[in-house]
Amino acid sequence: MADYTHCSDEELIARLRKNEYGIMDYILSKYKPLVRRRANALYLIGADTDDLIQEGMIGLFKAIQEYQLEKGTSFCHFAGLCVERQMYTAVEASRRKKHSPLNSYISFDSSDDYGVALADVLAGGAEENPESLLIGREDIEQRFLILRESLSKMEKQVFDYMLKGFDYRQIAEKMGKSPKAIDNAIQRMRAKAEGIER
Repeated sequence: MADYTHCSDEELIARLRKNEYGIMDYILSKYKPLVRRRANALYLIGADTDDLIQEGMIGLFKAIQEYQLEKGTSFCHFAGLCVERQMYTAVEASRRKKHSPLNSYISFDSSDDYGVALADVLAGGAEENPESLLIGREDIEQRFLILRESLSKMEKQVFDYMLKGFDYRQIAEKMGKSPKAIDNAIQRMRAKAEGIER
């Protein structure tokens, strides 16, 4: 595989459009940590983040296909928006299905890495209007604050590591705890999240 580390994303996209082999895999691999962080930030009750990672990778693939060099926006910014939109749309679609495992969720992402309002990000891909998206976001943030206050010191530490994209084994290593202890903390967090009235 060629070394693309010294190339800008925009340059790589331009070369990809000329059918240069290997660039697509490189970009997907480069941005997978971003997708994983986004998935960890959107904490799903009763579901695995793997589903969201898959949706996020679809969003990333779409970003690569749809990015317009002439618009002057950085690819990193555009990719982040596409990943968020794809994940959010998947969660919203699943919420409409009464017995879906993605029936409810708590957003643990209290900040936007890109300096863009969530309503702006989602307006292009969601069926709801920006006002209802904003109201929904406020509701999620309120539930997040209630949940955050109910977490023990250890659970807050685990939670913070989750937001940084670490899995439970990595968190266990960083905290000097057993993987089982971390898994138990995550399960307690899920139970507390489920107990918050929707």
